[in-house]
Amino acid sequence: MYRQGDVLIVSVAEAAVPPGTDRLPRQPRDARGRLVLALGEVTGHAHAVVGPGTLVREAGPFGASYLHLPDGGRLVHEEHAAIPLPRGWYRVVRQREYVPGAVRVVAD
Repeated sequence: MYRQGDVLIVSVAEAAVPPGTDRLPRQPRDARGRLVLALGEVTGHAHAVVGPGTLVREAGPFGASYLHLPDGGRLVHEEHAAIPLPRGWYRVVRQREYVPGAVRVVAD
C-alpha cells in the first residue's frame, strides 16, 4: 500500500482485477502528460502518476478507480515527496469524511 495525502493506492493482483475493468472509461492525461488521481480543489495541486499506464474510473464521486502501470511509475505531488510504484495493477482510494447528513470525498 502507498499513501500520499488523501490518496491511498493499494496493489491488486491481476487475477483480482474486477471483470469489466478494461471497459471502464479511460481518464485522459492532463496538459503535463500525467494521470491525475486527485486534484486539489483548494490548492490546485494534484496527486498524479508519471509514466506509461492507464487510469479508469467507475461513474460517480465514490466510483472505484483502477490504475495499470505496465512499466511502473511515480506518484507525484507539489507538496509531497515522489513515491515510486512498481509495475502492476492498483486500486486508487480517495479518503472520505463524514459531515452531518452526508459522506464526501476529502477536499485538498
